[in-house]
Amino acid sequence: MALAEQDTRDGVIVGLIAYGTVAVVYSLFDLLASRGPLYSVNLLGLAVFRDVRDSGVLNFPVQLDLWAIFLYNGLHLSLSLLIGVAVMVLVGYAERTPRQALVMLLLIVSGFVVTIAGVGWLSIPIRPLLPWWSIIMANAVAVVTAAVYVTRRRPGILGRLVPFGGG
Repeated sequence: MALAEQDTRDGVIVGLIAYGTVAVVYSLFDLLASRGPLYSVNLLGLAVFRDVRDSGVLNFPVQLDLWAIFLYNGLHLSLSLLIGVAVMVLVGYAERTPRQALVMLLLIVSGFVVTIAGVGWLSIPIRPLLPWWSIIMANAVAVVTAAVYVTRRRPGILGRLVPFGGG
């Protein structure tokens, strides 16, 4: 298998891992808050695809909008796959060009920050129910979960990406 193909394949798997992890984290978050497992994704779908911008809607029971849930999951899956492939292309480049590894790591970390900022911006209307800490936590758990896959798939990668003590 060519190196670029391996990066793409691993990127798709990383994207699927991240997507699934975030979905599970928010389902658990909603269940623990006694709201039902699709509550947050429903509100995100309403905010993004139905232009729900009034946080006052949160004071009333919110019906599940299956189309908004479907669309939001499609968006979330697409972006997760895109990010996963981009990250693994950067990781692959870092492996093949060790002098650029730190730059690639900084790009990956910057992408994490941009992802959190983007989700934060999209979820402004529902901030009381989707606080910043939950956005950061869900994405951090996804990164750690995906990193477990990457470090098993590419032994020694942390040491190559983080030359100052990453393993």
